[in-house]
Amino acid sequence: MDSQFLNTFVTVVDRGSMAAAARVLNITPAAVAQQIRTIEREIGAPLIARVGRTVSVTEAGSRILERAREILRDVADLRTLANDSAVSGELRLGACQTALAGMLPDILARMVEKFPHINVFVKPGFSADLYRAVEGGELDAALVLQAPYVLPKTCSWQLLREEPLVVLAPQSMAGRDPHELLATEPLIRYDRNQWGGRQADEYLRSVGITPHERFELNALNAIAVMVDRGLGVSLVPDWAQPWPEGLRLVRLPLPQPCVPRRIGIVWSRSTIRIRLVTAFIEESRIAMRLPDD
Repeated sequence: MDSQFLNTFVTVVDRGSMAAAARVLNITPAAVAQQIRTIEREIGAPLIARVGRTVSVTEAGSRILERAREILRDVADLRTLANDSAVSGELRLGACQTALAGMLPDILARMVEKFPHINVFVKPGFSADLYRAVEGGELDAALVLQAPYVLPKTCSWQLLREEPLVVLAPQSMAGRDPHELLATEPLIRYDRNQWGGRQADEYLRSVGITPHERFELNALNAIAVMVDRGLGVSLVPDWAQPWPEGLRLVRLPLPQPCVPRRIGIVWSRSTIRIRLVTAFIEESRIAMRLPDD
């Protein structure tokens, strides 16, 4: 089976029409239709249902779609292995929410400029889920919070950024004591069911503050907006920009030392795309201005 024809099938499904797929693949719509008919004969089942100018995937096509994507990734991996002189192929990354907006774009900008032949798949998610995806081989690497447990020997970790806890408050409260704010003002709590929120909860316990809780959520940008609207104060990591625009907030440092939130890269040592991962780690270190080891 010609992998290019398989790619044509996937492209037609993703683009929703023969004409749109033809533009992406830089071939004629007639050539697209011919390749689809060829692969349907080889598979022995119709894969695409044609409805006017649009198409939809058939039940048989839907059953093989994800496997087709996996095969195409495997073909890209073979090219990467065969080509020792260049960094190329598909890199499969995960990113927690704050890293997705705050760190990853700058790193990827460096990557694609330096290695124009790479493709990058990015899966957003919670850090705990992304660790499991890396350990299971679904992802090559992920930008995540540091795990509160020892990693398996198949994985490695690189610290990129430390984010100390700060009290987030309306600008009008800039001169007040952060502990007094936490004890007296309504608290918009950073979700303690997530790793980052647990650190805030542990700090409150360590200094003996029992806050008056009003909300609890795992969305730092939303917490910032809620603080700006006067709904309370919050104890959060001093996360990387961008922050929502137009907010009148202050970030008050804590009077007692605390464990910072740590963000970095976890990766699988056994991934077939280790050269891509190594390049990603190096560009991440440069983007974050980290010294060489």
